[in-house]
Amino acid sequence: MKIYLLVPLIVLLSVAASFSQSKTNEAIEKQIKALNAEKAITLSYDEAGKTSKIMVTGEDFGKEQDKRAGVEAMNFGMAFFYPGKVLTAAPAEINFTFWVLSKKPKFAAAHAWTVEVGGETLDLGEARYAARASENMEYLNFKISRANLEKIAKAADVKFKIGSAELKFTTEHLKTFANLLKIVEN
Repeated sequence: MKIYLLVPLIVLLSVAASFSQSKTNEAIEKQIKALNAEKAITLSYDEAGKTSKIMVTGEDFGKEQDKRAGVEAMNFGMAFFYPGKVLTAAPAEINFTFWVLSKKPKFAAAHAWTVEVGGETLDLGEARYAARASENMEYLNFKISRANLEKIAKAADVKFKIGSAELKFTTEHLKTFANLLKIVEN
């Protein structure tokens, strides 16, 4: 008799836990506004594909850093997709792309990404590299784990290397990472 009562209780708790961990697109939109993150983080829904996308657009690293890196401009974007209009689980990985404007390709030959965080070096791998020579653009595409993004977002001073270029995430970049993590956590 006890086992018959235990099974429905476990099922009920599992269902309740799954509902408490989901977040509707409406709730996500409200959270983006509450964090004052509308400039950097957007949510869209594709009716045809029945998928939602959270997109982050990071500002340029600044003229001084761009010049040291040997590029005209460099910024980044992050995105992930989920089915429907309810985020049921935080993504394990997030697509992360650096957009680089440069008259000559800067990262075609070397595009490994390492990040220094609190004395630890995170090896984030080789980029999936693409370029549009006619537009003087290079694209460095990575997948970053949520765990590594959390380490970066929690740090105050985050330097990184891509190929031979050395850059530093700005305070605004780190705030955007932290806001994204708040949004995806259920």
